[in-house]
Amino acid sequence: MTKRVSHQEITKSDIVKNEEFIGEHLETLREFAERGDVSVMYLLGCYHDGGFCEGGGNDPDEAVKWYKKASRLGFASAMNNLGAMYLCGQGVRKSAAKASKWFRKAAELGSVVAQKNLAEMYRYGDGVRVDLAEAAKWYRKAAEQGDAEAQGILGVMYYYGEGVRKNVAAAVKWYRKAAEQGDCGAQNNLGVCYDKGTGVAQDRAVALKWYRKAARHGNACAQTNIGEMYETGRGVVKSAVRAAKWYEKAAAQGYAGAQYDLGELYASGNGVAKDLHAAEMWYRKAAEQGYADAQYKLAYMYDFGLGVRASVAEATKWLRRAAEQGHAEARRTLASSM
Repeated sequence: MTKRVSHQEITKSDIVKNEEFIGEHLETLREFAERGDVSVMYLLGCYHDGGFCEGGGNDPDEAVKWYKKASRLGFASAMNNLGAMYLCGQGVRKSAAKASKWFRKAAELGSVVAQKNLAEMYRYGDGVRVDLAEAAKWYRKAAEQGDAEAQGILGVMYYYGEGVRKNVAAAVKWYRKAAEQGDCGAQNNLGVCYDKGTGVAQDRAVALKWYRKAARHGNACAQTNIGEMYETGRGVVKSAVRAAKWYEKAAAQGYAGAQYDLGELYASGNGVAKDLHAAEMWYRKAAEQGYADAQYKLAYMYDFGLGVRASVAEATKWLRRAAEQGHAEARRTLASSM
């Protein structure tokens, strides 16, 4: 999966906070579990499971034992966690098929976390065939239960037509639901819709409001979008100085788009003192992440010796990388040099 699978209900921090109590009463809890108390079975599973996909739990074999017992009695949270153990190969032989089986069982019982885990398997093809329609179906079930993350992802799927018919109005609806719950990705995406007038009437003031909400949570894309608004004077008083500050926030987080934009400011001396060495540094950071425009600019700097020692070999290397991603100008430059 592209991200860590999710625990159900009882988190690792919950176990840590109650670890002393559970440890002192472990034998009593086991007695309750052996008598058929399914919630205690699940609690014991969580206690022995220190986390998924991060090197294993304290005793994954024991965790699996209790998850299995609780799962056989229909406890959805245990089913989800058992699925996660199978997906990561903790305490059991790794098996995406068994993971999806247990996620599905829990999801059908209404577990939001399992619904998202199953959706993610189908969205990214993690051990199963990619099926965006199936992914959208399970994200919708979680979203309709009020889960902000699922709402935001469902919005993205509607925006791009992934597994559903493209519908920007529906995308805005789900973005808004997630954004109002504080999901920063959805806040940024809702800002984009208002910025572009996609699915809603264009309103740059509202766009900036949502960008700022996301930016306060550290969302690098939103920080970059604010920077671009200030650089172009789009809905705000134009200020390259303010643009640079916002780009710096996002660039420091490794966001390639902001790194490129910051390189552009240093190359031109717009909003910052002109500094070709700094421009090269930021272009390179973005280029090394595969950002084609930055790769092209880096090639240009090597070709003319701007901020770096001129090098035909380096210029050609970066031109090729940009061209391989379809960068039109890089392709034309390469073609004309042959």
